[in-house]
Amino acid sequence: MLALTLGLGTLPAPAQEIDDGPPPTEEAVAQALATQSGRGPVTNLPLPRYVSLKGSEGNARRGPSLSHRIDWVFTHAGMPLRITAEFGHWRRVEDRDGAGGWVHYSLLSGVRTVIVEDDMTELHARADAKSAVVALAEMGAVAKLGDCTLEWCEISAEEADGWVQKTAIWGVDPDEIRD
Repeated sequence: MLALTLGLGTLPAPAQEIDDGPPPTEEAVAQALATQSGRGPVTNLPLPRYVSLKGSEGNARRGPSLSHRIDWVFTHAGMPLRITAEFGHWRRVEDRDGAGGWVHYSLLSGVRTVIVEDDMTELHARADAKSAVVALAEMGAVAKLGDCTLEWCEISAEEADGWVQKTAIWGVDPDEIRD
């Protein structure tokens, strides 16, 4: 049984955040964001895109610097997040509920994870609703993302793995295919 819970709340700033200079002006951030379209200006990677929280805690700030107020703290290692913008060493992220803010890139991982959206989601042996059910996943479970077809994704967590319909998870785009 996959059963992980998400802990979200406010905590003090984690020690792993790195001060990377004076805070940018609001005008500089606004100009940088205005020029972002399909690719991030820092990484040249697609926007939006999915990543995961590297550690067990990550502060989401109002702006891209340590001097900005902490609006949200993500407290679940591996939690999937969507990057929507980049500015220097900072990434604007959001969770499945749209909560988030600016997070230092060192707190993020390229390891892809997903959150199960429906309670008792069936994991199948193959990408086929008629195949055997090999496990059940509780709503809110975080799992590692594997291969994806247009309609199905393979996920794994806690000794269980199987295929789920994309509509039952958050952390992958509807048209995304992964090999």
